[in-house]
Amino acid sequence: MKRGRVELKRIENKITRQVTFSKRRNGVLKKAYELSVLCDAEVALIIFSTKGKLFEFCSTSSMLKTLERYQKCSYGPPETNTSSDKALEHSSYQEYLKVKTHYENLQRIERNFMGEDLGFLSSMELESLERQIDGTLKKIRSTRTQYMIDQLSDLQQREKSLCQSNNDLQGRVCKFLIFFLC
Repeated sequence: MKRGRVELKRIENKITRQVTFSKRRNGVLKKAYELSVLCDAEVALIIFSTKGKLFEFCSTSSMLKTLERYQKCSYGPPETNTSSDKALEHSSYQEYLKVKTHYENLQRIERNFMGEDLGFLSSMELESLERQIDGTLKKIRSTRTQYMIDQLSDLQQREKSLCQSNNDLQGRVCKFLIFFLC
């Protein structure tokens, strides 16, 4: 049985829209991977969800190299007789691309630390991620333990101070009672 044609319009139901996005995103990422393998094509795919999450695929080792190649093909190499403003604009754009790619990589790493988008990581990358998380967890636990020790020390000092105040007050009450009763 053949499926009917899907009418392309925004899906109003938020949950259905999210499910469709997730399925279609995975399908597009799979197709990009297949295209790169079957046709030996250089493929880069960038997807932003409505919540601003980044999903990406790059068939080469560096998204930045692919973006630079795209930029050269789209805008052409900078002309040798350009003014200093054009050269500055080009270098600024190159810097922008580098910063953007670095930002996207940091977002991807953050998502990986949160346990998201792990499907494209190799076994070695997953082990490295696990070691990093274990190290971070040890540092957090150590800091938390030191904080608790410091807090306990402060509470013990406060307890001593309160006990001393209590003893002083008891001594005063005893003196007062003795004075009052005599």
